[in-house]
Amino acid sequence: MTYSVSPIGFVRSCFKEKFAIPRQPQLAPAARGVLELVAPFDQGDAVQGLEQVSHVWLLFLFHQALEDKPRLKVRPPRLGGNKSMGVFATRATHRPNGIGQSVVKLDKVKANRLFISGIDLLDGTPILDIKPYVPYADIIADAANSIASAAPQLIDVQWTDSALKQAHTHAQRLDEPLVELIEQCLAQDPRPAYQTPVPEREYGAQFWDLDVRWHYPTPEQIRVLEVIPAEA
Repeated sequence: MTYSVSPIGFVRSCFKEKFAIPRQPQLAPAARGVLELVAPFDQGDAVQGLEQVSHVWLLFLFHQALEDKPRLKVRPPRLGGNKSMGVFATRATHRPNGIGQSVVKLDKVKANRLFISGIDLLDGTPILDIKPYVPYADIIADAANSIASAAPQLIDVQWTDSALKQAHTHAQRLDEPLVELIEQCLAQDPRPAYQTPVPEREYGAQFWDLDVRWHYPTPEQIRVLEVIPAEA
């Protein structure tokens, strides 16, 4: 049997490309976005009562990772990219139906828009459903996952003086916690675990309308080099 689904909205996110997006929600509290609802869910009735909720589950499509042929096994980058696991034992983006889920903080509710933070969602992500987070049911005290038993170890993030000045200037323009966003995301060490960085290699990603570039002075440290407007 086949079923068809339609988005109830789309996320406008600080993340404009997949690289450097946190691998799980809530790892970067400064990562913010807006869920814009579409008709008929944009009239206010559908979100009545959500102002009483602090967090919501979002069911969404990995719209840039949809595949015609299902994968039975995947190689999670966090495990070095050389270890295969069953797709259902991971949260890899390569899903049988391209469906993901994230729990995000609900900062503000308007009739046609939800302001959210702690997101791990690419700009333009189609949202399939919204469900309120229910602490007494969703928190399982004795839950265990030996594959991902703890959050990733954070890497030290430093700045050049010029890059930090650029970030503060753009943070004021955007009215966003840009320095915190960059630090929280880069501290997750976005490079694949199988890569050994060298100081000469530069990495980059786009946050909001900015290109952020950094390098690894040592494998255990990131230094942000510049924060400049992204090319159109």
